Order: sequence, then structure tokens, then C-alpha cells
Amino acid sequence: MSRKYFEFWPKALPHDLSVPATNLFYNATVAATRYPDKPFIVFFEGVLTYSQFAQQSEQLAGYLQQDCGVQQGDRVLLVMQNSPQFIVSYYAILRANAIVVPVNPMSVTAELEHYVQDSGAKVALVAQEVYPQVKPLLGAKLDRVIVATYSEYILPSTQLRMPEAVSAPRQAIADQGVTLWSAALAANRKPGELRMGPDDLCVIPYSSGTTGRPKGCMLTHRNVMHTLVVNTVWFDGIQDSSQLVVLPFFHVTSMQGGMNAPIYQGSTIVLMCRWDRDVAAELIQRYKLISWTAISTMVIDFLANPRLNEYDLSSLQRVSGGGAAMPAAVGERLQQLIGSPYIEGYGLTETIAPTHINPPDRPKRQCLGIPICNTDSRVIDPDTLKEVPQGTIGEIVSHGPQIFRGYWRNDDATRAAFIEIDGKRFFRTGDLGYVDPDGYFFLVDRLKRMINASGYKVWPAEVEAQMYQHPAIQEACVIASKDAHRGETVKAVVVLRPSHKGKVSENDIIEWTRQNMAVYKHPRVIEFVDALPKSATGKVQWRALQEAEVARAAKTG
Repeated sequence: MSRKYFEFWPKALPHDLSVPATNLFYNATVAATRYPDKPFIVFFEGVLTYSQFAQQSEQLAGYLQQDCGVQQGDRVLLVMQNSPQFIVSYYAILRANAIVVPVNPMSVTAELEHYVQDSGAKVALVAQEVYPQVKPLLGAKLDRVIVATYSEYILPSTQLRMPEAVSAPRQAIADQGVTLWSAALAANRKPGELRMGPDDLCVIPYSSGTTGRPKGCMLTHRNVMHTLVVNTVWFDGIQDSSQLVVLPFFHVTSMQGGMNAPIYQGSTIVLMCRWDRDVAAELIQRYKLISWTAISTMVIDFLANPRLNEYDLSSLQRVSGGGAAMPAAVGERLQQLIGSPYIEGYGLTETIAPTHINPPDRPKRQCLGIPICNTDSRVIDPDTLKEVPQGTIGEIVSHGPQIFRGYWRNDDATRAAFIEIDGKRFFRTGDLGYVDPDGYFFLVDRLKRMINASGYKVWPAEVEAQMYQHPAIQEACVIASKDAHRGETVKAVVVLRPSHKGKVSENDIIEWTRQNMAVYKHPRVIEFVDALPKSATGKVQWRALQEAEVARAAKTG
């Protein structure tokens, strides 16, 4: 395969990197030793230094081992918004020789039950506002739950606008099996020996596919270490870097670029747990932040702020991200504001963030970028599995040290996810794209049925499975619908049972889905039809519905 993109490679950066062969927690130990009094996390003006972070991670790890019975190799659920407690929890789980299972805090009980049951987790660390959704699982599925209150880490006198979940005072929860965060730390337990190595499992984030149920992605400490180190060197990260972190930590992009890479560098992060364009601008101004990782919808909203010129944003040198292509006009406006272009990258949960990033000195717009260090990516015909010529559309496949080991307890899905080329194991991304004459990769479509709503991945089969629980729904097919703000939003084409026709409205269905699934997943548009198109074998032809939706959007502009 042509490596013409090496001509545009970041200056002074080798094509292959040597990555530390250590447990991820070692990075926390090093940072705390080097920069003990340096601010690591700033959270609504509350500051957590590196030494405090390492100490609390150790204390919590000891509590997990001695009081919650966490053993080596156990999976531990982590369900929180961006907060100091999320990071302390993540590293405490690793220090306890266990495996992190990060979950979207917008998940409802039925979704959480799947993660608990599939992963085999018996212990969970959750935020106070999440606990009501977790409580029904306590006793039957979960043995122990530690509940954190975000407001314990803010500066009480802060005037920054914050979500209610952050400002809420600590609640007294006395349920059997529940420990409050403050009590767990106050126990001051000391953990045992750190035993997990680079090839042991580190984290199991969940990704879904066309089969509907989310699948756990087995990622080792070595996998995780690779993309966090590349993230650091690709963007010249140093200990005195500072960045705004808004994207959620349960998602691998922010997990790596917003949490794990800064710890490796020993740099400072300023946290937000919910998007607020004025607060974001205020934080950039107040802390002279250098970088920000953002999805396109955030940037669009940020630039649309009529008060934007009231803030001093001169410190901001880089905005990067991915998940959805940045509209060209928006990218141009951003570049005029900060003096540098938006840097796009590409990766999946299975690759623990990037396989591709644009070179900072020569990025292309609406482009995935080029394969990062130690990574071999190609485009193949999804039917013949043969590599296609440059410029030809096919499925993107990747090989590299960041590629996951496989799907947790799902050998069939693991086998289907990989292909051998030239004696190397390549991961089939399910994304269709092509390579331009310079060797840059571009995304065209998705082979898999995935909807990208404001950067969140929504899997139609999973939403459909939940919709069938509604007594009025006979059949449902979920597709993507264009949305001016979210890029894509979720639409469900529904066939009602004869007994419910005329008695149930589209809004009734929307409201039911809102109450029964995470807010980013539930359909915002419902269309009633008499029948769904089907193939000769009886399979719903979702692609025909999707193409009709695309044509309708094009016709209406």
C-alpha cells in the first residue's frame, strides 16, 4: 500500500513509537511524583492536585478490595458524568487490579442491567443522580454501590453556571450495600500489590452493532497506552499544556485525549460535565486554556454565541475532534477566530480512539486524516475482501497496537470483526471510505447501521428492540434523519397494531421512548406506515427506508 502520506507526517515524529509497557496506573504515580502540588483537575473552581488525585485513587482502591471484595480481573461499573470522581474512580479500579466498565450516565435501568449482566460486574461506582436508575439492580445484580456527589469537589463560592446535578448537595442514602464516596475515602484503606501488566485487560467500553445488543470491547493496558501516547506526541503535548474537557469520559475520545493523555503528560484539565457555550468561553478566558477537543455541534453552537466577542479567547491554539465531519463554513469561521484549522481524527471504541488523525501542519477538511504511528490502514472491497485501488470506495480496515483484543464473551462477533491480510490481523470498521492521491482517508458512508447524533453512536437495532416493548407497536424500523443541530437524529418508522390505530399518536410514542431509553437514543421523529418494505426472505429493508429519507431531505432542502 502507498505511504505517500509520510510526506505530510508531523515534523520530527517517528513513524513507529516505543510505548511504555506498564499498567496505566503507573502514569498516575509518575505524575504525582513529578508534580505533586500542580493542579491536575479544575472543576467549577475546585482544584485537585496530582498528589491528591493519586492519594484518593489509592484510598478508593483499598476500599474496593477490602470492603467491596473486588478481586484481580473483576469488572467494575463506572457510571458518572465528567467529574474528578470519574477520574479517581477509573484509576482506583485499575489500582485494585480490576477492569473499568465505563457506561453512559444517561442510561436507564434496563440498559444498565445489560451492562451489569454481560460484564459480570458486582460493584459499581455511580453518581448521585444516576443512583435511582441503579438502585433496582442492587441486591439482585449488584452487591455493592459507591455513590459520589459532584458538589463535594467544586468551590462552594463559585459563580460559574452549573447543572443542577453538579450543585446538588449530598443526599443521605442508607440503602443496604451502598457506601457514600466520602465514607469510602475516609476509611483510608491501603490497596495490595499492583499486579496487572500491559497485556492484561484495562477497560471494557461497550460498542454496539447491527445485532442490537451493545458488546464489550476488550482493551488492554498496552492498547490504551498506545493512543494516549500518540495523542501526546502528535500534538506536541507537554506538562504545561492546559485544555478544556467537555466531551464525556465514558466515550473513548475524551477518555484518551481528555483524561489519560493529560495524566501521562502531567498537564492540567478544566472540566465541564454538560455543554454550555458561555461557561466554555469563560473557562478558556479565565484559565488561558490552550486546547479543546470538541465535536462539530459544539463548535457550531460556540460560534453562534452573540456574546462571543466579549471573551478573550487569544490563548486557544487548537481545537480538534471527530465523530462527524465539520461543515466547511464552520471550520473557516473557527480558523479565523483562533488562527489555526480544526484538526479532525477518526477512531472507534474498538480502537480506543484514533487510528487516523490529520497532520496539524497540513490538515484537510472533512477528512479522517492519515494512519497514526504503528498503524496500517487500508480500503478493501467488503465482498471480495481484496484491497481496492486509490480513490475507490470500500471498507476501511486497520491493524495496529491500539486494536482491541475482541468482544467480551462473544467469540462469533470477534471472528466476524477481523480479517487477515498479508499475514496481519485487520479490524473491519464497517465504515466505507476512500484514499485520496495524498494518502488521506475520507469517510463516505457506514456499512453498519449506525446513527451519529451529536457525536453519540445510536444503533438502530438496539432502539428497535426496546420499541417492541410498547404494546401499540407491531413493527418498527429505525433510520437516520437529517437534523440541522445534531447532524443526524433518530427516526422510527412504525406499524401500529390494528387495535391501537387512531388511539396512539406519534407524540405518545416519542414520549414513551424518552422515558424508556437514554435521551440521545430515543426517536425524535415518528412516522406511521401501514407496512414496512421487506425482502423475499421477510427481512425489513431498512436501507430502502433510509434512502427514501435521504431523498426526502434532499428534495426539501
